[in-house]
Amino acid sequence: MTITAQALTQRLQERLHPVFVEVVDESAAHAGHVGANDTGLGTHFRVRIQSPIFTNQTRVARHRLVYDALQEYIDQGLHALAIEVIETP
Repeated sequence: MTITAQALTQRLQERLHPVFVEVVDESAAHAGHVGANDTGLGTHFRVRIQSPIFTNQTRVARHRLVYDALQEYIDQGLHALAIEVIETP
């Protein structure tokens, strides 16, 4: 089963109720690297997210919330996750 940006987006929406979320599959750019698979999909992602849940949270706490929300996918082979939290005004 290939992990998709759509599946990650849906999970983040369910768990963190973001006002903005963008998930990009960057797996193809990591072909041949540790954790990459033969398909070039579903192993390396970038997440840009803004959520009121992050208010008054440290950077580490915000990242933990994202990792916790996506733990099922990490267990399935999501190898790398770049997280960019957008500050809520």
